Amino acid sequence: MNNSIDQEVLIIGAGSSGICMGIQLKNAGIEDFVILDKAGGVGGTWYHNTYPGAECDVQSHLYSFSFEPKLDWSRPFGGQAEILRYLNFCTDKYGLRDRIKLDTEVASITWDDSNEVWTTVTKAGESICSRIVVSALGMFNNIVWPKIKGRELFSGEYFHSARWNHDIDLRGKKVGVIGIAASAIQFVPEIVDRVSELHLFQRTANWVVPKNNTPYTEQELLAFREEPSLVAASRNETYRLWNTLATFTEKEILSKIEKSGLARIAEVTDPKTREALTPQHPFGCKRPLFSDVYYPIFNKKHVRLNTTDIDSITSKGVITSDGLLTELDVLIYSTGFETTTYLSAIDVKGKNGVSIRDAWSDGPQAYLGISTHGFPNLFMLYGPNTNQGCILVMIEEQVKYIIRRLETMRAEGVVMSDIKKDVMRKFNDKLQDDIKGIDVWQHACGNDFYYRAGPSGRFVTQWPKSMDDFARETAKLDGNCYE
Repeated sequence: MNNSIDQEVLIIGAGSSGICMGIQLKNAGIEDFVILDKAGGVGGTWYHNTYPGAECDVQSHLYSFSFEPKLDWSRPFGGQAEILRYLNFCTDKYGLRDRIKLDTEVASITWDDSNEVWTTVTKAGESICSRIVVSALGMFNNIVWPKIKGRELFSGEYFHSARWNHDIDLRGKKVGVIGIAASAIQFVPEIVDRVSELHLFQRTANWVVPKNNTPYTEQELLAFREEPSLVAASRNETYRLWNTLATFTEKEILSKIEKSGLARIAEVTDPKTREALTPQHPFGCKRPLFSDVYYPIFNKKHVRLNTTDIDSITSKGVITSDGLLTELDVLIYSTGFETTTYLSAIDVKGKNGVSIRDAWSDGPQAYLGISTHGFPNLFMLYGPNTNQGCILVMIEEQVKYIIRRLETMRAEGVVMSDIKKDVMRKFNDKLQDDIKGIDVWQHACGNDFYYRAGPSGRFVTQWPKSMDDFARETAKLDGNCYE
């Protein structure tokens, strides 16, 4: 190895993706690597998102690494604390703790054309030279604050749900929530009985369908511990469910899901509120949401659903476009993440100094969501168009692919590997054509912030086929795809 290189492989991010990558590097005998993370602990989104009621939307028998099954998940869909404990357990069991540098935020990574290496510079000014960089930033990196006039004028307490302020006591307070989607439907039922008034500002009604997350009984947990094959069978059954469901092409299944969601909405007693909560788009057009406890809160007298557009925020609260002021003590912004940013969240310059933001001016794109032309020896996990079904399953396939790529480079004595431009273009053209064939994604339902990138309208988050299809694609021999 070149003496100027500090690490053979540098991984950005110590969430599920970075942990999986580190484990499989060690299994492949590639020991010279480091993992950087800006947080004070491992876990990625499960470290940061500590809001009340935070839990996964995929059953945990599947939402866990295939090589490290957990036999005692307390309920079908694990909560944030339980998932974080699992990821810390994996970090320690596989000896990654001393490979991880926490509180280390990456400012930039730059490709050196002459020496064919990457230089990573941290916000603290440390410079690390590596042959390979693996981005494990994923989709849920930068939080979104809404562009609302006067937001900084509010004199009460406020915070983003992705950075929950546990020091603020909500008891007896008038609380407003802006942004009613994936996080809000989880934390709102948890705080509803603490507050004196709860005002929910909804822009678009979402599908919130049953989750069936009843905790396992002691008898069930005992059976799982004594018969690990039961957990394996549960994982396989859940895989079959999610394998094609997230492509939203099974119309009969989608119809049943919508009926189950409408049945829950029907439990809301006020007819105007029921109407406001009823989606006007097909299930799957926006990110699907799951909860057993969301709709019942609207039968509580101190809960108000407001669907009038927000005009501005004052020191006292929220003014809607009809001129009415809702006075509040606390404002919670549940406005999500920049899901279409990916690696461009940091300053990345590839061959000839080209910025990845310029390379992705039409929207993020990569071959298999892993490699972008002009950025050699740079691989992405949970990159563009890899969101489907259970992301941990997709991540494991991506990690396998990257390991094979690195092993091929070693075997052939190759120090620089760049995906060919025409290979990446053809792959993404085909991918966008496949996306156009999924009817529910063609509706106008306000999904631009989650699925689409900017003015181009390119879908940059979703994989339009099954998880099986992705596994087959990533398993193909790709020797002629790189230069």
